[in-house]
Amino acid sequence: MPDIATALIEWYRENARDLPWRRDGFGAWGTLVSEFMLQQTPVTRVIPHLEAWLERWPTPADLAADAPAEAVQQWANLGYPRRALWLHRAAVEIRDRHDGVVPRDVDDLLALTGIGDYTARAVAVFAYGDRHPVVDTNTRRVIARAVEGRSQPGPPAKADLARMDALLPRDIAASALVNAAAMELGATVCTARTPRCETCPIASACAWRTAGYPDTGDERRRQAPYEGSDRQARGAVLKTLRDAATHEVAQAEVIPTWPDARQRDRAIDSLVVDGLIEAVGGMLRLPR
Repeated sequence: MPDIATALIEWYRENARDLPWRRDGFGAWGTLVSEFMLQQTPVTRVIPHLEAWLERWPTPADLAADAPAEAVQQWANLGYPRRALWLHRAAVEIRDRHDGVVPRDVDDLLALTGIGDYTARAVAVFAYGDRHPVVDTNTRRVIARAVEGRSQPGPPAKADLARMDALLPRDIAASALVNAAAMELGATVCTARTPRCETCPIASACAWRTAGYPDTGDERRRQAPYEGSDRQARGAVLKTLRDAATHEVAQAEVIPTWPDARQRDRAIDSLVVDGLIEAVGGMLRLPR
């Protein structure tokens, strides 16, 4: 579909947002950190955290030299704090296996903690300029509508990579632009609930539009409400430890007024299992 690729590139060059990780010289480590942070987190929330993170730890070795607790503390309220722990472990692996340099090879990237198909290829493409299909939620939605005529994409699948690869030009630089453009289009124009088809650069080639915008169903997994959830309880426990001067608090003093004591204990147990906190002698602390 070279017409789609050309239209995407032209549109992207005129409409791409100015984001830190798109600027020249941003580097592979910055790209990797940004991709960890951007998982299920809005861009506007990520940018200040990313800048603070890279100022504190400008290289993987800098992060690896600090305790995991420091990564969890710095993560603050970004959500899904296991990402902070995984990023710290990945930094240690980069230091120990790759002499402190973020690897370029996709298989080497996939072998790092916390890195899946999307992140590995995003680093290889956007930091190193290689040709690979990069598929995130936004890209999958663009492909589902423009190519397959569906209102929403199905669950993530390995076949997504092949579908995106079929849209990429053979030229390496152009393929990187198409990857970025598809993601940007899905984030800003071809959105899940209110697509702005009147401004879409590939509207004339869109199978979903041609078919009259049929509702083909939505198989996306729905996330449970945050309020009152175990996730909220976990976040409250972590916040207590982050806010403590020594990042250590007696277990009995951690959110003692939480309305559901069993949920509180379940949250603590799950955080210990995940390695996000440690329980030692009746005390809870961030990992050391």
